[in-house]
Amino acid sequence: MSAFQTKSKTEGKMVFRLANESLTLGRNPILHGIDLEVRSGEKIALIGPSGAGKTSLLNLLYQQQPGQVALQPQQTGLVDLLSTYQNIFMGALDRVATLPALWNLVRPLAQHRAEIEKLAETLGLSDKLWQSVDRLSGGQRQRVAIGRALYRRQSIFLGDEPVSAVDPLQAKLLLEHLLDQHETAVVSLHNRQLALEHFDRLVIVVDGRIVCDAPAASLNEAKLDSFYQQDPTPEPPAEPAPAGEWAISGS
Repeated sequence: MSAFQTKSKTEGKMVFRLANESLTLGRNPILHGIDLEVRSGEKIALIGPSGAGKTSLLNLLYQQQPGQVALQPQQTGLVDLLSTYQNIFMGALDRVATLPALWNLVRPLAQHRAEIEKLAETLGLSDKLWQSVDRLSGGQRQRVAIGRALYRRQSIFLGDEPVSAVDPLQAKLLLEHLLDQHETAVVSLHNRQLALEHFDRLVIVVDGRIVCDAPAASLNEAKLDSFYQQDPTPEPPAEPAPAGEWAISGS
């Protein structure tokens, strides 16, 4: 463990544990000797250059207890031909019997409709609720994926760049809402300022290795720069939302 790596002081229950885990796809090594513990109540940001292995690390965590996690993958995983409502409802499939779930595709169930309408209002998607998601912008699709994760109603959230397609103000508010609604979170981010401001602990991944695991309060952007070379791939510009299109309401 380097001078910048510290063990978590959290007293919560162990949620995930990786001990000297490695991952190879074909002949390509992806992760090398990963040691990571996550306890309940922790909010952890994974940061590092593109291709460093953050997505693979999240997948390893997810595989440990998929039934207990609200997952938001980077590519959103939405079903394009279904509506915003139906995609958000998919977050409830584990707690809804098969027949009611199928019926809901034809005629929305009253209780779920009311709950999802309220959630869509919070996420600024009320006017998109009955549109197929293939007609939505990148930022809107990402908010649908956030809605689906929230509708899973799990205590653990794993997110892979969950707010990358929205503008900075939206990203901040959405991330705060996600963290507030989940007891434990591990989130991959490119935005180091968001990581420093909103997470208790930062795990830096470079070339498939954890090179730093430390409390966010002990780090700053200058220190982060010392751990890895700046990602040369520019991030796409955020897609601004029209004024009044959405708002996070109090919960």
